[in-house]
Amino acid sequence: MDIHRTFGEVVIWDSGVLRHAGRIDMTRTGLEGLGKGLKPTDEVVIEATGNCMAVARVLSPFVARVVIANPLQVKAIAHAHVKTDKVDAGTLASLHAAGFLPEIWTPDVATERMRRLVARRYQVVRHRTRIKNEVHSILHAHLIPKCPHADLFNKRGREWLSRQPLPDDERVAIDRHIRELDRLEEDLVGLDREIAQGSLESSEVHRLLTITGINLAVATGLMAAIGDIQRFKSPQKLVSYFGLNPRVRQSGLGAAHHGRISKAGRSHARAMLVEAAWAAAKAPGPLHAFFVRIRATRGPQIAAVALARKLVVLCWHLLTKKEDYLWARPALIANKRRTMELQAGLPQKKGNRRGPAYAYNVKELRDQERAVAEQAERTYERFVEGWKSRRPKDRVRERLNPTRLE
Repeated sequence: MDIHRTFGEVVIWDSGVLRHAGRIDMTRTGLEGLGKGLKPTDEVVIEATGNCMAVARVLSPFVARVVIANPLQVKAIAHAHVKTDKVDAGTLASLHAAGFLPEIWTPDVATERMRRLVARRYQVVRHRTRIKNEVHSILHAHLIPKCPHADLFNKRGREWLSRQPLPDDERVAIDRHIRELDRLEEDLVGLDREIAQGSLESSEVHRLLTITGINLAVATGLMAAIGDIQRFKSPQKLVSYFGLNPRVRQSGLGAAHHGRISKAGRSHARAMLVEAAWAAAKAPGPLHAFFVRIRATRGPQIAAVALARKLVVLCWHLLTKKEDYLWARPALIANKRRTMELQAGLPQKKGNRRGPAYAYNVKELRDQERAVAEQAERTYERFVEGWKSRRPKDRVRERLNPTRLE
């Protein structure tokens, strides 16, 4: 079935023969009418679109299985000379009958809900950043110097902003942007509460929080994108799923050329991984040493992407082996978990009894944990200081390219 916003084109494959079944309305009533006319042993094939999950939920009770195809890998449709809804639906049916249809993984209800929450939070954060950039552009256009305070949009920064000489229309625009920022902040607090409430009982999220640089937003975003870790047989599969693997071009006996990352998969999950990589690069530990080593030869931007890939590999091992990060800082982890509990709306604990996050407020304990992380960083540096890049031996070159043999 080739689905659109308002209708769907249905083609039935029966014993190698394609039969056009007409169009149906893309409504719950129309889909239920189609499902009642199908057999319990039938299988429905659709492409991954914005409403494919809703279509799958409606048709699943009537058929044996609803298959969602990956549109980026269905090349027979993308490169067809005759491309109509009827032809596309027939191509999907034929590919599935032959066993060549690239199928995507269908998340459960809880994972799908978390994906929606994470995507909405990412949109709110992007919108907030866009508005802040507009305010900065207004100040830049009128030769206003940089704000002397740490944040232009906190209380002191707004007081400084109100004293700047600006035209009346620009002042009105800034006031409108400030009101929009306050509204977005309220929406962000509500989304964080829903995300935290859905992650309190997740052992996977708690395990990812032990990694340096990963907070609640990144951990929930990763788990929403990953779903079941068992569907990734190796860390390279997970790296490829996030689009952090390099493109490779190779043909015949020629050498393989590695390019930039593929950028496939969920873009907001990849963006959160890069942000977590920048945070991990500022904290002491083996991850910081890895970032410094790559930065020395490739620059900071490539080093951040390489560290994001390292975080993905680390997440795969922790989730697969069900272990916490070896160089985790206990006080920092306790503070992260307590922050998650407060975001979820749990009551504050008052009294003389100290909680697990109390150690994070003691400078001596934080310094002790930092010293342990610095020791791990020096150990990693000693471990890799003997690594040197070597060219392939001549025998290896000749074996890869027989034309070099005399």
